[in-house]
Amino acid sequence: MKENLSRRNFLGASTGFAAAGFAAMANPIAAAAQSVGVKPGDLPDLTIKEVKIYVTDISKVHKLNGTETGELISIVTNSGIEGNYTLGDRNRTANWLEWAKPALVGKNVMDVLPGLTSTSGIKTRGNGYDASLFRRPPGGGRGAFGAPPALGTVPAFDSAEIPGSGLEMRGAGSWPNYYTAAADVALWDILGKAVNRPIYKLLSGGMPTKDRVMAYASSQHLPNIEDYAPDVLKAKQLGYKGYKIHPGSGQHATGPAIPAYIGHMEEIREVRKAVGDGYVLAFDPVQGYNEFEALTVGRLMDELDYLWFEDPMEDIDQVGLIGLVSKLNTGINVGEFLYSIADFAEYIKRDALTIVRPIVDNVGGISGGMRLGLLADAHGYECQPHNWGNFYDLAAAFHLELALPNAYWFEMPFPAEYADRPYLKYKFRIDQDGYVPAPTEPGLGYPIDRDELDKLTLRIER
Repeated sequence: MKENLSRRNFLGASTGFAAAGFAAMANPIAAAAQSVGVKPGDLPDLTIKEVKIYVTDISKVHKLNGTETGELISIVTNSGIEGNYTLGDRNRTANWLEWAKPALVGKNVMDVLPGLTSTSGIKTRGNGYDASLFRRPPGGGRGAFGAPPALGTVPAFDSAEIPGSGLEMRGAGSWPNYYTAAADVALWDILGKAVNRPIYKLLSGGMPTKDRVMAYASSQHLPNIEDYAPDVLKAKQLGYKGYKIHPGSGQHATGPAIPAYIGHMEEIREVRKAVGDGYVLAFDPVQGYNEFEALTVGRLMDELDYLWFEDPMEDIDQVGLIGLVSKLNTGINVGEFLYSIADFAEYIKRDALTIVRPIVDNVGGISGGMRLGLLADAHGYECQPHNWGNFYDLAAAFHLELALPNAYWFEMPFPAEYADRPYLKYKFRIDQDGYVPAPTEPGLGYPIDRDELDKLTLRIER
């Protein structure tokens, strides 16, 4: 096994400090209360009185993924404490409410939170069939940068009831944990407000935490090859510690068409040339390559000292990913498209990655993300949550990174303004040293401007 690119000396001998605080994850309420010296009986009434959705007008806000609908989850307790999260670009307001009302209303946060995402270990993708059957031949292509080869249809999973959740899995590619994950984050927001602590302080169990995290600029998919060099120079000038390329068309503004991956290699060269040696760079084609293309691009990244290669091919191709890990020095960052902790465990076991890369919503919210992060740490892997989303997605992932001993980089959409929401009092910005400072407010730590939310609210669904 190739040694992974862990920066363990970043925190010295701190490995496991979060594990100590999160060891009682079977009962996170008790662990959190104990960490701040609060007895459960001293807490306010955390019985859930109401769930609702604010449907807000974000028409003037840049939509990172093109489809964000402005839906904000609200869970309110009898004591008036409100927890929030977002439905992001998943237009499932009615479905979430349909699930949340019987699952949450009338129950105490202390009772519901410990088991809310305990089903996040259910296997949803990458398991139950031989990934080698889906290996792509050289030149096959897929995804955003090529047509998929004729390899047949990935077997569908039968619908299955998730015990205790009221949810139904509907096959590969669904988000079976999303409803519970969104509620999980909102309930942690409530708990933090109830004990007057930010969430990351609760996750740490009273042990020391980071007070900031290094930030890298995560590019947009820019139109042309020549757009990337000035973009990385701008990021470096602003103080970001690194820069990640999300490739565009792989074409020049003028001139003949070239294979997309060849154009992406030009971007990789031009970005390194622009910033010089020593600046942290990464590359994310969003599963856009077959094995031949991924290996070709990866070898160039090795040559130019890129730190990691994110989602180089479809995650279903474990065999191909194992090959990349064994052949490249550049870290292989995988997980944006995995949907359970069990799936990640398979990839860790088989050395099909060197960096664990979850989306918080896909692995059971903050509770599931913490479990996965500590699992990765126990096996010597970094955990870098995927943060390229709206403000609340960034906030949930940030609390994990502040608490986890093996998280070192915070992904900032670039420009940073793209993640802003006008009804929030604070914004994600880097400090003068290129770090994102930890929030000091309780819960998620980014309070809502109620007047602004009222102005932007189109309707409230209950």
